[in-house]
Amino acid sequence: MEQQLTPDQSLRLIESMIGQAKRSFSRYSFYFVLWGILLTGAMLATYLLTGLSPSVRYGMPWGVAGIAGGLISSIHGARQSRSERVSNPMDRIVGWVWGSFVITLMLVLFGTLRNGLDPGPAVTLLTGLPTFLTGQVLRFRPLIAGGLLFWAAGIAMHFTADAGLLTALYCGAMLVGYIIPGFLLKRQEDALRAA
Repeated sequence: MEQQLTPDQSLRLIESMIGQAKRSFSRYSFYFVLWGILLTGAMLATYLLTGLSPSVRYGMPWGVAGIAGGLISSIHGARQSRSERVSNPMDRIVGWVWGSFVITLMLVLFGTLRNGLDPGPAVTLLTGLPTFLTGQVLRFRPLIAGGLLFWAAGIAMHFTADAGLLTALYCGAMLVGYIIPGFLLKRQEDALRAA
């Protein structure tokens, strides 16, 4: 027979789940920093390869970043899962959010690169969703702000054709949306380990 929780017990349960998620997801600082650096590098390479064919200019940097990031993330994730087998509902929710993002991202990249278009604006706009949702689930304001910034930068990128401005918007969004929150999560992770 199921037992009904009082409002106070429900609130404590939710706070406990959020606390577990914060402890769990602070270890994912690695991924935010890794992907922030790789994708910033891809955008800078796209800018530097101006004059080459669109398939080389857009396809090569984004493909290299995606493959390298996927391999490094897979290896790091496999090592982490062997040492930390504890999972909670928030882990699964955020995992599904990011899994859905990756599938949608692959479809967007395929469509834009196939048509010789710069994937940067669409990727930037799309990146706001999982970043914002992860920030909300974890109640981690730097990721919430990062998600909002990705949306703002993605919208702005759709209204300019200036390669320098596109690059600056994208790299700025990566810095503030992924890299800085990644280092802040790392600091939080280190503090939790020391406690």
